[in-house]
Amino acid sequence: MPRLDYQTAGESHGPAMVVIVTGLPAGLALDLEFVNAELKRRQGGYGRGGRQRIEDDRAEVLAGLRRGRTIGSPLAIRIANKDSRLDDAARTPPVFRPRPGHADLAGAIKYLTPDCRDVLERASARETAARTAAGAVARVMLREFGIEAFGFTRSIGEAATEIAVGPDTWMALRTVRDASGTFCPDAAATERQCGVIRGAKVGRDTVGGVVEAHVFGCPPGLGSCMDWRDRLDSRLAGAVMGVQAIKAVEIGMGLGVAARAGSRVHDPIGFDPAAAGSGTLGYLRGSNHAGGIEGGMTNGQPVVVRGAMKPISTLAAGLPSVDLKTGQAERSDYERSDVCAVPACSVVVENVTAFEIGRALCDKFPSDTLREMRPAYDRYLALARGLPLEPPERTIA
Repeated sequence: MPRLDYQTAGESHGPAMVVIVTGLPAGLALDLEFVNAELKRRQGGYGRGGRQRIEDDRAEVLAGLRRGRTIGSPLAIRIANKDSRLDDAARTPPVFRPRPGHADLAGAIKYLTPDCRDVLERASARETAARTAAGAVARVMLREFGIEAFGFTRSIGEAATEIAVGPDTWMALRTVRDASGTFCPDAAATERQCGVIRGAKVGRDTVGGVVEAHVFGCPPGLGSCMDWRDRLDSRLAGAVMGVQAIKAVEIGMGLGVAARAGSRVHDPIGFDPAAAGSGTLGYLRGSNHAGGIEGGMTNGQPVVVRGAMKPISTLAAGLPSVDLKTGQAERSDYERSDVCAVPACSVVVENVTAFEIGRALCDKFPSDTLREMRPAYDRYLALARGLPLEPPERTIA
């Protein structure tokens, strides 16, 4: 079985973004309406720029699907760019004044050209449309196992919500989030966050924030402690850090663990036989500071991942820079951009987090078809509920 994975291709002003997902089991009914809804959410949020009024992202399946179900081959999805002007010299002139904080300068030096255009188009967060689609596909599969993801905006600038999210509240909070201009499940915090964005716009500046994703229903044992490359926390951190403009990632309590004694960090374990039929297998915690992951593996609690997004690098007022042709001091070039993309980032982080959970699920229960994967999953949980098990008898050759 190939490992669940994906690759993206395409530039922000090229004809299309393309994502190829490999390793999906055959027989999965692909909910394209859900995939397209996630793509639409990614384009929304208060503070977005003019391009979002041009694009209408929709997923077009090119391969890997027959009669609405996966067939086990790579799934190829195309997302068209209506604003396709990469080869139009008049509309996409060379960029010789790199923007601080963007890929412009490092990319120009790496590819030995004074023109930052090629690298800035590929480094654009437009590419996250493809990653959102891949994550949404993985979420369709996860739902077959009762696993759900929920992402939202925790803060924009200093305007934050302290609202708690849990297995019993996230669905109601999702309704509030979807009505929020900043994708925050707290109406009062939304109003403050919109005020921060308006202030940045007036000042011709930009603003960042913190986004958060929760995954509910993960069984214990996804991931591994045997190889650092298979640790689920490592893979989640890499996936979220790989989202454009993310500068820090936390799991569970995150940085807060460094300032507390162990007795105030580690989540005590209890057992309730009456809850053995649940996804926790009966092992209960009074807290979830670990964010659902211990030793690189899920422990049955909700997985909690947080990402800190820096302000967008393109400022209407520009920043001090240099002209790469002359070496003279100049203001950085302006490319059409957002004042704040934190709400959109919350959608991307929600979906890339879900993809890594889906990858770990496929690693644990590798199968050619969904029909084989589900019984293997159920059998594993049945065995886990039967603990303690007698150790296997040793065979003497």
